[in-house]
Amino acid sequence: MNPQSAYQEKLTSPVDAASVIKDRSNVILGMGVAMPPALMRALADRAYAGSFSSLNVYYMHASHDAMETLLVEDLMDVIRPKPLFMSSHDRALAAKGRNVGKSYVDFVPSAFHQAGRLLTESISPDYFLVTVSPMDKHGYFSLGTNPDYGATVVRKAKHVIVEVNPNMPRVFGECLLHVSDVDAVVEHTADLMETVGKPPSKTDKAIADLIASEIPDGATLQMGVGGVPAAVLSNLENHKDLGLHSELFSPPMVDLIKKGVLTGAEKSILPYKHVFTLALGDRAMFDFMDDNPSIVGYPVSWVNAPSVIRKNRNMISVNAAIEVDLTGQINSEQLDGRPFSGTGGQLDFVRGAYDGKNGKSFIALHSTAKGGTISKIVPRLKGGAVTDPRMDTHYVVTEHGMANMKGLSLRDRAQALISLAAPEFREDLSREANEMGLI
Repeated sequence: MNPQSAYQEKLTSPVDAASVIKDRSNVILGMGVAMPPALMRALADRAYAGSFSSLNVYYMHASHDAMETLLVEDLMDVIRPKPLFMSSHDRALAAKGRNVGKSYVDFVPSAFHQAGRLLTESISPDYFLVTVSPMDKHGYFSLGTNPDYGATVVRKAKHVIVEVNPNMPRVFGECLLHVSDVDAVVEHTADLMETVGKPPSKTDKAIADLIASEIPDGATLQMGVGGVPAAVLSNLENHKDLGLHSELFSPPMVDLIKKGVLTGAEKSILPYKHVFTLALGDRAMFDFMDDNPSIVGYPVSWVNAPSVIRKNRNMISVNAAIEVDLTGQINSEQLDGRPFSGTGGQLDFVRGAYDGKNGKSFIALHSTAKGGTISKIVPRLKGGAVTDPRMDTHYVVTEHGMANMKGLSLRDRAQALISLAAPEFREDLSREANEMGLI
């Protein structure tokens, strides 16, 4: 069939598209920017109308639109949110549930590179709802900002419903979806979700200075979310021929591409291509991505696979942490025993970077929290989760210095980590390390 004819045949309203979703189904939503506002509103209206007794909704990184439509307190007797990553919106919804003695959010732990498999094998993917770019003349939509788990789920879900938004960038790589593989098409023009980070703090910059000094020309980068990764990128303007193989694509990376610093010329795999699996940023970044052949999105099952990451020479991974204990265990996902974010892809890159030739993995954190009243270097993890086991931890960096954990005994680790703590906490940490038999 002619692609345009197929498109018109499948074009429908959000209400009619949502009407086919059956009770007690597993609905998977595109992640973050790719969450489809019109379809979520139509699905929410059906829930309000009593069409469902129960509906499982799987996703990562909830958008503001999701929290205004489908993931609202009034629908929690029907909708069962099952995020693989807890955004601030999810934490707020979970807190509302606790306030009334209910569990509104069912967090599903998962390594990010396994998310596609989890959502297609561990559960039955009945429906996949996602925002895509407009169809090209050959009949292909693009998943744009979010190949992540979407590129896997879109091939295996029983039913695929796409929301075409002209603001979604057309991105190359393994992002394409043909109209013949879609069950229904709706059209909706809306601004994409924007994520604008705070300017790096003085502490962020101090940590970034230490990390940037360890990054050679020609390195391939993975940068996480937060002030430190942004500050590291701003420190690299005088570097040459850096590459990108990163879970995240973000605005500071655009600046380095425009300045000719991020070229990909020295990359081991996909040279001259900027590889990502999800993008979070602003309208200017989305416009830069649109129809840009140098920017390629691939499934997270490939981008984040340690066996793939390790193929890059001089792979540099920079991520943040909530706390580090005196043996080198990293908690980057729980606070006070509750999910704060998710396992994400941190461990994927910690392992993949170190396994590659001359690779380095950095875990960055401020030495204190809550105005300097709490040490983030702790005797034992308080959060209740280990994101990175101690044998995987490579470099730990605070504003007070940097320590390489590889090859250090437990005693050496404890002493090194105490030296990275704020001075006012070092005496207490030394005493507790002694009581634990570490020093």
